Amino acid sequence: MADDESDGEPQDRTDLAEDRTLLANERTYAGWLRTGLAAVGIGVGFHVLFQRMEPLWVPKAIATLFLLMGLAVVIAAEWRARRVLDRLSAHQVTPPRTLNLSLITAATTVGALGLIAAIWLLRIG
Repeated sequence: MADDESDGEPQDRTDLAEDRTLLANERTYAGWLRTGLAAVGIGVGFHVLFQRMEPLWVPKAIATLFLLMGLAVVIAAEWRARRVLDRLSAHQVTPPRTLNLSLITAATTVGALGLIAAIWLLRIG
């Protein structure tokens, strides 16, 4: 009975489990990235919708807070994904390249900081 249920050697099952964990890490990274980008979008949307609120610094500060929270989530996502990638080895799957994670984080950082600068320095309307 035990022989029929076994699909391979214990090492094969361990390797496949490691591959599944790498794929789960990639999905988790994507989820964190979506959450971070959503926070950035909420910050921009808040600023646009409430830009006439008095005093003027209040909507800017709230938008900045959301942008910084989104940025923190994206940076934490990369940090966590890298830690998992460093600990595990791929066997039959291709893990994401850490350079790609860094590029996504860098682009999001530049974008979010640019939006913060635009909110505080540019006069809209």
